[in-house]
Amino acid sequence: MFSKLALRNVRRSFRDYGVYLLTLTFGVCLFYTFNSIDGQGAMVFLGRTGNPMVGAIMMLIDVFSVFVAVVLACLILYANRFLLRRRKRELGTYLLLGLSQGQVSRLLFLETGLIGIVSLIAGLALGVAASFGMSALTLSMFEMDVSALLALNFSPKAAVKTVLYFGVIFLLVMALSGVQVSKAKLIDLIHGERKNEVLKPRPLGVAVFQFVLGVVCLAAAYAILLFFGMALAVAIPFLCFPMLGLGTLGTLLIFRSLSGFVMKFVQGRPGLYFKNLNVFTLRQWISKVHTTYLAQTVVCILLLLAIGITASSLGLNSTLTAMTDGEAPFDITVQNQSGDTELIDFDALLREGGFDPDEKLAWSHDTPFYYNEKEVTGIEDASAAIRVSDCDALLTRQGLPAYAGPLPALLEDREDKLSTGNLGLRCVVIPDEMAERLEIRRQVWSADYAGGSGEETENQLLQLIRPLNDRLSVRMETRLFIYADMVGNKILALFLGLYLGFTFLLAAAAVLALQQLSQGADNTGRYAVLRRLGAEEKQMKRSATQQVALAFLLPLVLALVHSVVGMKAANDIIFAVGKVDSTASSAVTAGVILVVYGGYFLATALACSRMAKNA
Repeated sequence: MFSKLALRNVRRSFRDYGVYLLTLTFGVCLFYTFNSIDGQGAMVFLGRTGNPMVGAIMMLIDVFSVFVAVVLACLILYANRFLLRRRKRELGTYLLLGLSQGQVSRLLFLETGLIGIVSLIAGLALGVAASFGMSALTLSMFEMDVSALLALNFSPKAAVKTVLYFGVIFLLVMALSGVQVSKAKLIDLIHGERKNEVLKPRPLGVAVFQFVLGVVCLAAAYAILLFFGMALAVAIPFLCFPMLGLGTLGTLLIFRSLSGFVMKFVQGRPGLYFKNLNVFTLRQWISKVHTTYLAQTVVCILLLLAIGITASSLGLNSTLTAMTDGEAPFDITVQNQSGDTELIDFDALLREGGFDPDEKLAWSHDTPFYYNEKEVTGIEDASAAIRVSDCDALLTRQGLPAYAGPLPALLEDREDKLSTGNLGLRCVVIPDEMAERLEIRRQVWSADYAGGSGEETENQLLQLIRPLNDRLSVRMETRLFIYADMVGNKILALFLGLYLGFTFLLAAAAVLALQQLSQGADNTGRYAVLRRLGAEEKQMKRSATQQVALAFLLPLVLALVHSVVGMKAANDIIFAVGKVDSTASSAVTAGVILVVYGGYFLATALACSRMAKNA
């Protein structure tokens, strides 16, 4: 009997408490995805090449997974309290029908177990797909053909870890639910619905003062952050703590003051105040802002962390990409630093070793660099010279326009600087005929691989070129090695940023959604009264949606204001080491917020509208 009843209640929960199940599924998916990175293509490649970042990434993921598990546990416990409060009348009815408190606790135990199993299965299935997408994302960082490492894999280790962590969380939920029901009195369960909140309006002057004081506190926090910079403000305690304290206090005061002057503002406009159900909508929303401003402040801070961490990690990732592109403009670059004594015929060398350049190379170019002589070029502040024809060949291959400036001239003074890897020379571009009057300093051979396995082609090239070091000073740089070194830092920044960003965003959206579902459930009696008074169903559904929209938009708007200032300070640090693609990182972050936060908003609005319709 208990199994059938628990199964029926769980089936009903899919319809009535979809947000709760959605949160559980997303939590499992998030946890599995980031704990399965050891089997993803990029990490497999880094481990095969012996990159030391693999150990650091896995260690930090394990550490942050504990933090994420604690956050998700608190979130699930909060959601479970919401469900129990919503079901107090139902649980009290079971007691009236003759069930003991132990039997009701066992029923809840079975229901939680079934919900946990369904959430784990759905979350792991979704996590496998998300892990594949994450693998594709990280492999795209190499900007070369490593598609052979892309495969849809299931990580037993990550699955066991996920089941273990969430199993403990669900057991904790089961235990607390049983204790809460066993200690509850029957009368409290039967009359457990939330009482109407009494709206005690504050004087308008007090509300305006709180709002102004909140704005001043935020302005002071912003000034400290922008003037001293994020690194300095966070590193120095007497700057960090006042900045964080002023920002939190300012946010709290703004939310606390809304219930005062917003009501006065709207009441002063009778045409708006008495239109449709605006009186009911406004008073319900303001009563919740009046009593839940602490929760609104916490949600706003969670959104700030989610937006800031996600955007900063994406911005740092694009900066590292730009730095890597400058160091590895071609698939392979070979510097003959003994070019002033002996030049190498790379084409003949490769053919003698059985390597066909025409077949395995998409492009190659042999570039001589000359000693710069002021008497010839007329430019003193340069250590090497390059012919304009060679310069144009390299620029064109890098997708840059050909050189069109004066001759001779310093090449590094141009915006589209020629990238030749770690050459370490300040070059002047000269006419081709002027090179006859200069002596060769170095020889640089650059090439890009043809289609197919770049790793195989590179291994063959290195086997033929490395023996040259026996008699010459030859330095080799390959895009594959440079990207392998840099991609570890990129993956670390991206993974940790997305991991924490998604966690905070999920927590903020779920807390708001559950809070609004609770309010919507409490309002069902009020919607029934409105229906008897003649209110149309369309108006009640619109009122429910408007309350949800206000609850979701206000913390988001203030969090966006905070994040703009925070990202300005963060970008100043990132910009010190490279160019920041703020447009791309902001667009991706906005897309993430739209999908996760917007999805929760739609699910909550539909659920609250259904409650109003069925009242």
